[in-house]
Amino acid sequence: MFDFISFIPRAIVQGIPLLLGSTGETLTEKSGNLNLGIPGIMYVGAISGVIGSFFYEAAGAPSPFLTVLIPLLCCLLGSLLMGLLYCFLTVTLRANQNVTGLALTTFGVGFGNFFGGSLIKLSGSELPSIILTTTSNCFRRSLVNAADTTASWFGRLFLSYGFLAYEAVIIALVAAYVLNRTRTGLHLRSVGESPTTADAAGINVSRYKYAATCIGAMIAGLGGLYYVMDYASGVWTNDAFGDRGWLAIALVIFTIWRPNVGVLASFLFGGLYILHMYIPSGMNLAVKELYKMLPYVVTIIVLVISSMRNKRENQPPASLGLAYFREER
Repeated sequence: MFDFISFIPRAIVQGIPLLLGSTGETLTEKSGNLNLGIPGIMYVGAISGVIGSFFYEAAGAPSPFLTVLIPLLCCLLGSLLMGLLYCFLTVTLRANQNVTGLALTTFGVGFGNFFGGSLIKLSGSELPSIILTTTSNCFRRSLVNAADTTASWFGRLFLSYGFLAYEAVIIALVAAYVLNRTRTGLHLRSVGESPTTADAAGINVSRYKYAATCIGAMIAGLGGLYYVMDYASGVWTNDAFGDRGWLAIALVIFTIWRPNVGVLASFLFGGLYILHMYIPSGMNLAVKELYKMLPYVVTIIVLVISSMRNKRENQPPASLGLAYFREER
């Protein structure tokens, strides 16, 4: 029988980086900015947290509070700088958003690999990786151990995660509330739909674009930090992220730009990502590889279906990806 009690927690852990990445990108796109640099931002957020954690652990006798706080602050700072760079290029200088986002992704991966390789040399490790066990233990500390067979099914399904997993869900729900139920969210959505109209109504378009993009970048950066400190048990290896950043961007379309829907959607994608480990395929490696294709097949299907949607509420913001020239009002 399919072991749901074991499968669901692993799917949730796999989906948390996607949830944080998609929530951050949703906020960004609601302002009209299409940030394809999310994979690079997640990478920079992760390596920034690793750098802070590495030097703090090396100092010796770390306190649990600072062990969590320092990598969090470093992660948020690194992600914020990436968001500011994107905004400066696309909002202030009005550079092409697609090209800028792809450049940030390339830069972020190169930045992470450079400093990751440097830390590996500093640590003197014989393996091409860094292991931050103390920090990881603090991030992964949970109310119930998922591997404990004596734990109830409720505890294993709902109480066996680190604090960042619950924080990711809370951030998504708060983002949905702000977007749909507050004046700030209304102004942000108006900037994404028609910046000309918003500007005429007295809304500072540049300020909202900067704020939404930078906050979105910091949220996405937390997804990278979660991957290293929780999912990967504190092990940093260059180029280990795979395509999670791109799946997070696809998840924005799948959820119709609704962060609250992204909570369940990210867990679904996380489950598809590891489904090949739970479906028996014997020694037939070709079948297992087909199962590994499921997240990408679903992504393609979602993109096809989304292009066929006719309802306005299911469409992206009208000015998404377009630079705003105030002089053209």
